[in-house]
Amino acid sequence: MKQDMIVILDLGSTENATLARAVRELGVYSEIHPHDISAEELRRLPNVKGLILNGGENRVVDGAPVEVSSELYGCGLPMLAIDHPTARCERRLEAMPEGEALREFVFGACGAQANWNMKNFIADQVEQIRAQVGDKKVLLALSGGVDSSVVAAMLIKAIGKQLTCVHVNHGLMRKNESESVIEVFRNQLHANLIYVDATERFLGKLEGVADPEQKRKIIGGEFIRVFEEEARKLEGIEFLGQGTIYPDIIESGTKTAKMVKSHHNVGGLPEDLKFELVEPLKQLFKDEVRSCGLELGLPASMVYRQPFPGPGLGVRCLGAITRDRLEAVRESDAILREEFARAGLDKRVWQYFTVVPDFKSVGVKNNARCFEYMVIVRAINTVDAMTASVEKVDWDVLERVTERILAEVGNVNRVCYDMSPKPPATIEFE
Repeated sequence: MKQDMIVILDLGSTENATLARAVRELGVYSEIHPHDISAEELRRLPNVKGLILNGGENRVVDGAPVEVSSELYGCGLPMLAIDHPTARCERRLEAMPEGEALREFVFGACGAQANWNMKNFIADQVEQIRAQVGDKKVLLALSGGVDSSVVAAMLIKAIGKQLTCVHVNHGLMRKNESESVIEVFRNQLHANLIYVDATERFLGKLEGVADPEQKRKIIGGEFIRVFEEEARKLEGIEFLGQGTIYPDIIESGTKTAKMVKSHHNVGGLPEDLKFELVEPLKQLFKDEVRSCGLELGLPASMVYRQPFPGPGLGVRCLGAITRDRLEAVRESDAILREEFARAGLDKRVWQYFTVVPDFKSVGVKNNARCFEYMVIVRAINTVDAMTASVEKVDWDVLERVTERILAEVGNVNRVCYDMSPKPPATIEFE
C-alpha cells in the first residue's frame, strides 16, 4: 500500500527531525528534503500530500536567506510555513506546530491518510529495491550491528540470493556475536554469507599500538582491505548495500547546518569498485529501524543489540591490545550483559559495557600476593549521546557482577564502577 507523505523542506530549522517524528507519530510518513528541491524532483516523490517549509536560526547562509524555488508555489500542494515570513504561503506559524495545529494541517488541509506503519514501509522499500536492482547482485558488509542486520533482512526479503553478505570477524567482537550472525543469516534466513575470520591478521597489525586514533585507523583500514579482497573474488556485483539511517545523514551536515561528524559504513573502497548504493533505511530513525527489524523477523536480541563502536573491543582494551586483556574484556562484558538482563536493566539502560586498562594492581588470591588487571564497569543513559548520566545500579546487582567477574575471568583482581557523567567524561574511554 502506497503511503501518503508530508515533505518537510529544510530552511534552516534545527528541529527538522523533531517535526518529522511528530508527523510520523500521527501515522503519516514524512521525509526531510533540502530547501532547493525542484518541482520536478518533488513530483517524482510518491504520494506527496503537503509541504512544510521549516525555517529557523540557520536560514541565512553566506549572508543571504535561503528560499524555496518559486515554481513550488504553483505545484498545487497545501503548504505550511514555519518561523519565517512567506507572503505566497497562506498558512504560517511562528513556531513548530504541535497537537491539533499539526493534525489539522496533515489531515484537514492535506487530506493525508494515517497509513504509515512498518508493514507498509517494508512493502514499499521491497518494491523500490527490486526496481533499483533488477536482476543484478548486491554486496553488503554485515557487521552484526542493528543497522546492517536490518538492511540484510530487508534485502533478503526483496532479492533473496542476489545478495551476498560478507561478515568480517576482526577478533574484536563481543562474545558469540559472529556465531549469532552465522546462525541467523546463514542457517535461519539462508543468506549467501561469506564469513572471514581475520582475527590473527588484525591482532598482528595492532600489536604494540597504544594510541587510540592509530588503533581506529588500523582497524578501519584493514577492514576495508579485507572487504575489498572478498569483493574482488565475486563477479557481477553492481550494488553495495549500506545501513545508513537518518541520524547519520543529519550529523553529516545539510545545506543549512554544519557537519557534526562524518559517517560511512564501507568508505574508502578503491574507485575501480564502482558500486551503486542501496540504502533502504536512510529515512528511518533508530527506534524505527528496530521496529523494522522485528517486523522482518529478526530476533529481539539482535534488534536490541547494545550500541557498539566500529573498532569493537579494540577501544575497550585500553592502550596496546594484548590477548589476555582482550579476553578479559570479552568475558567480563558477557557477564555484565547476562546480569543486567537478569535484573531487567537491559531494557532500562541505554548502554553498558566493561573496559580493561593497561596496568595492574596488587591483590590477594589463594592467600598469596597477585598483580593483576582491573575491570571497569560503565552504565549510562542518554537521549542524544551528547550528554549522558550514570545509571544508579542496585548494590545487589553490582555485587553479583563483581563476584562473577572475579571468579570467572582470569588475571583480574578488581572491579570498579565508573561514576563519571558526560561531560566531562565521554561515553567510551578511547
